Amino acid sequence: MTDDGPRSNGSGFTGWFRRLASAIGRKPQGRDEFLEILQDAQEQHIFDRDSREMLEGVLEVADSQARDIMIPRSQMTVLQREDDPNSLLSHIIDSGHSRFPVVGENRDEVVGILLAKDLLRFFAENEKRAFDIRECIRPAVFIPESKRLNVLLKEFRANRNHMAIVVDEYGGVAGLITIEDVLEQIVGDLDDEHDIDDEVSIQKEDDNRFTVRAITRIDEFNEYFGVELSDEEYDTVGGLIIHELGRLPRRGESIAFDKFQFKVLRSDRRRVETVQAIVTGRRALHNNAG
Repeated sequence: MTDDGPRSNGSGFTGWFRRLASAIGRKPQGRDEFLEILQDAQEQHIFDRDSREMLEGVLEVADSQARDIMIPRSQMTVLQREDDPNSLLSHIIDSGHSRFPVVGENRDEVVGILLAKDLLRFFAENEKRAFDIRECIRPAVFIPESKRLNVLLKEFRANRNHMAIVVDEYGGVAGLITIEDVLEQIVGDLDDEHDIDDEVSIQKEDDNRFTVRAITRIDEFNEYFGVELSDEEYDTVGGLIIHELGRLPRRGESIAFDKFQFKVLRSDRRRVETVQAIVTGRRALHNNAG
């Protein structure tokens, strides 16, 4: 059996680590030099590109804080404590998420976390009893903006918790973060409710909402919606959003442009993946989008 072959009892990892140590041959003098060594190791086929990017992601998680990847307060999808169960269900279906902060009078008053499955259980088991959201919500976990992601990931795993509310130095809500957000810094994008068929670039969700791959070319977008967005300064929908914001957007950020509201559904530290296009000017739209 060769060094590259499968091994049992963890020896495969040991062999991989031994080859990496051999390739390094010296103690790196800093993070940048270590990254260069990882790049060299990939080029020597000690591991593939995905493995190298995961290792780089681990380093980035160790250096990053909650504020760096959180969904900002203004982009949080929240539920109102006083809403009736039918209204709550409608919001849950529209968003497609599985966990929601429940707020009182404003977004700084987070009273708990509602899991979609807990509300669905109420509808499934309802015996004409009055709805009390306090029976459904779970305690919220609050963390500071400065919380390091590697520490947060350990706490998520230890407590079997998947969401935390990020608060600023004054105790106000700054945003939220999920275990998926942290893991995606290591392994890249995870499949979720925003995935669309590999064969299509634009997928219709309802009369006004469309899921769009960020790599969709502007001319293809124009043809689909029957509009005339300019492609002089960018070629793709993702490029349009980055150009308008002047930077790489975070997941959940939105911009209004022409007859659309664009919301970033999926992105990582390198690129935008998927966006939602909400039509706000129906009169000029036709063709496939009608």
